[in-house]
Amino acid sequence: MTVTVRKREEIPVADTFNLESIFPTEAAWEETASGMPTRLEKLAAYKGRLGEGPDILAEWLPLMEEVLRDASQVMAYAALGHSVETTNQQAAARQDRARAVMAAVFAAIAFAEPELLALGEDTLREWMAAEPRLAIYEHFFDSILRRGEHVRSPEVEALLKQLSDPFGTATATHRILADADLSFVPATTSDPEPELIDIAQGNIGALLTHADREVRRSAWENYADAYLAYKNTMANVLATGVKQDVFFARARNYRSSLEAALYPNNIPTEVFHTTINTFRRHLPLWHRYWRLRRRALGYDRLHVYDIKAPLTPESPAVSFDEAIEWISAGMAPLGDDYVSVMRRGLVEERWVDKYPNVAKRSGAFSYGVPGTNPFIMMSYTDDLFSLSTLAHELGHSMHSYLSWKHQPFIYGRYTLFVAEVASNFNQALVRAHMLESKDDAQFQIAVLEEAMSNFHRYFFIMPTLARFELEIHERVERGEALSADTLIDLMADLFAEGYGGEVEMDRERIGITWAQFPNHLYSNFYVFQYTTGIGAAHALAQRVLAGGEEAVANYLSFLQAGGSLYPLDALRLAGVDMTSPEPVEAAFAVLESYVSRLEELTGS
Repeated sequence: MTVTVRKREEIPVADTFNLESIFPTEAAWEETASGMPTRLEKLAAYKGRLGEGPDILAEWLPLMEEVLRDASQVMAYAALGHSVETTNQQAAARQDRARAVMAAVFAAIAFAEPELLALGEDTLREWMAAEPRLAIYEHFFDSILRRGEHVRSPEVEALLKQLSDPFGTATATHRILADADLSFVPATTSDPEPELIDIAQGNIGALLTHADREVRRSAWENYADAYLAYKNTMANVLATGVKQDVFFARARNYRSSLEAALYPNNIPTEVFHTTINTFRRHLPLWHRYWRLRRRALGYDRLHVYDIKAPLTPESPAVSFDEAIEWISAGMAPLGDDYVSVMRRGLVEERWVDKYPNVAKRSGAFSYGVPGTNPFIMMSYTDDLFSLSTLAHELGHSMHSYLSWKHQPFIYGRYTLFVAEVASNFNQALVRAHMLESKDDAQFQIAVLEEAMSNFHRYFFIMPTLARFELEIHERVERGEALSADTLIDLMADLFAEGYGGEVEMDRERIGITWAQFPNHLYSNFYVFQYTTGIGAAHALAQRVLAGGEEAVANYLSFLQAGGSLYPLDALRLAGVDMTSPEPVEAAFAVLESYVSRLEELTGS
């Protein structure tokens, strides 16, 4: 018998996200996309004129926002549609066209930053005082002015913006390989007559938590082997992505790719290094956890595919509807308004594309733009891990919803640095509620296992990838070459340090881990921000769970701030200082408490 993954057309409409809420038909999408060139001509008509006076600038900025909003909706419709059906050629064509539309928009408005810089801070402040319509743009102007030395001439800026489309080919190629072209040998059970289980991006997570060790082993090995078969192509596109980061850093006169990634959001590079150093200091805690798992499972050696093996005879089954109830109860400390909006999105407005299907993109994400719902793509598999993933993505979606509700378009998008705070905060609150609600030892172990799995991703995998990312960027900055074998060796060495001799390693298969992240490593120095995010999230969750109304109000103000503040300032508003190692240290304290509790519950 073979367990199969459903085709897209077999998924009920009620279990898919409602893209018709963006554009009712593909023809409506086509009309908006086709109308963009005419609208860009109107934007371009202001080139060279922004310095004529505050009234001209006050005309142009809302026009720019309107075009950006509509182009973003064109992109959202196309990208979401392609994410759930990556082999659909029409969906792929729409996404490719949408990327071209966005690149054209960015190129058309590229003249603005140099012209605003030419005006200078004093003139912009005078104009804001003279023209009330400009007052709201104070933070927008400030963010441009502080990047002044890194903004090039209008002609160069236009060229750099035009590169966003062709330069997007590297990450697009990696995603297509991973989501559409890879074929996986099925996993097998340990039964006398082995059952075959299809492997897909949407179910690999569930297979790696399977109770049958043979299922886990065969799934992990066969999944890695599919990537290894394309290791040279994937290494080439990743190297291309890194070279693009280095190119942009140098084109804008930054000292490094790391500085180029963090400076625009006013984040010192020391924040990155402090986070990684804090992680490395706590590696012995991870070594302790690997020993716990080996003893609890009764194994002589713990393999990588055992890291998420269930420690309970039977993990709780949790349907999607049950997950809604657990999450709603867990988020109750944020108030009825927060919970009611969230429930409406889940139950009535079809925010979520719920279940696995063939050719659905791997992982899970929340995505939308002002004027759309904050959609969620995931592959729900009726377990605590899926419940937690849903809670995580709802954190992103509610952050977006509140940002869009309380901020103008120009500040509707929050930065990557704060993005993982709300998501991990939701998980922390829901987890705390579940642990308090049921004292059954097996249920407690299952909840703690999910918590450790989440920490494993954000407090082990992501900082390890961040160390990898820093090294490969520095190698390219030094003029060194990247190849599949050097990338695999580097990745394996970093994991060997993290496993500390407690986990049996297959160097090639663990070394190809970088290829299994086709999105994250193409967002310049994003992955370490998962670690800072979970650190801030748990520090803030502790404040809210302590019962302080002020802590709740400050946290909601943070969500509502969107992009109207620099990220470190927004987090200070919520109640944490991320220039200090303290929030990450606090999260490691939570992690240690989970390990201690698991040791007690499992007798390990």
